[in-house]
Amino acid sequence: MIKTALVLGGSSEIAQAILLELKPQGLQRAVLAVRSPQEIEPLLDSLLPGLDLAVCTWDATDASDSAQMVAEAGRTLGRIDLVVCAVGMLGHHAGRGMTQEAIGLMVQTNFAGPASALSAAAEFLVEQNKADRSQESTLLVLSSVAAARPRKSNFVYGSTKAGLDSFARGLGDALVGTGVRVMVLRPGFVRSRMTTGLEPAPFASDPRQVAVYAARELGKKHSKELIWIPRKLGPLFAVFTNIPSALWRKIAAER
Repeated sequence: MIKTALVLGGSSEIAQAILLELKPQGLQRAVLAVRSPQEIEPLLDSLLPGLDLAVCTWDATDASDSAQMVAEAGRTLGRIDLVVCAVGMLGHHAGRGMTQEAIGLMVQTNFAGPASALSAAAEFLVEQNKADRSQESTLLVLSSVAAARPRKSNFVYGSTKAGLDSFARGLGDALVGTGVRVMVLRPGFVRSRMTTGLEPAPFASDPRQVAVYAARELGKKHSKELIWIPRKLGPLFAVFTNIPSALWRKIAAER
């Protein structure tokens, strides 16, 4: 049972929806790691009612203190059952035309920073579980359908998500036998504050729909390691990732 959680990117609507979905299953306490605690603290009671919450400062663009942040969260929670990695920058039209600084910021925010924090969290969870081999912990990583194949309108964003996606799946392989599992979520377009004003792509979902998929898998003893949301995107991209580039450019068009 998941009773405690650490959220990297605690202001994420998807992450918050996951916490609410897990509450009836036994989630009691959570630490939200955010860049600006003062912006989210006044909203906690309305966003996540009924949960025992703490907020800590963490910035993906300066991940040098990730290990310390995870350790402090562990002390606050007693033990960490779940780490949700939901930090990231929106990548609509993150392709040609971006400045070098903007590209560097996106790489740090979407890949390098989260990867550093996930590595620190993984080591913490491994050591934590050595004390009680009957306990297990989970790293839940929010990826994107954009990680499956780059397209011209957002190849910078897609490449950062592909990097994190690959890192998380490789980390999962490395953690087999430690009592720590890794689950990667690959949602398509999600209707949220971050995508307000954008035309939804086919098979769009909302944060709660993503959360329902995640909570369902988290509740299983033998869960999937890669979760497409909605499920039909899995077989669809099994085809898309292997078609010729010229055809893919026509399918992706300006999306």
